[in-house]
Amino acid sequence: MHTHHTIDYIEFAVRDLDEAKRFYADAFGWSFNDYGPEYAGIRRPGGDGEVGGLRPTEDVRQGGPLVILYSTDLEASLDAVRSAGGTVVKEPFSFPGGRRFHFLDPSDNELAVWSPA
Repeated sequence: MHTHHTIDYIEFAVRDLDEAKRFYADAFGWSFNDYGPEYAGIRRPGGDGEVGGLRPTEDVRQGGPLVILYSTDLEASLDAVRSAGGTVVKEPFSFPGGRRFHFLDPSDNELAVWSPA
């Protein structure tokens, strides 16, 4: 179950997707939904849904997980972010399972908001 405007999903930037999956599986027993070479979802314990994801990138920064909020109305959330002074850095785009956008808060922390398709 998703709750409007709460932290819903954490996304980790990783340098090597296969190595990251191996590490988290070995260290914590995590399992994954594979979406090809560019993404793996972290399965929720019990296997129903996901709690986060791993995305490969060359630009991994310490302390850089992407916090993703859930929205029941993506367009209204987009308007609210802009009205509050946030900077949209990725306009809404589709991904397996829905749509999302990314924004910077006033301190330049990047967050995202998603909604089902």
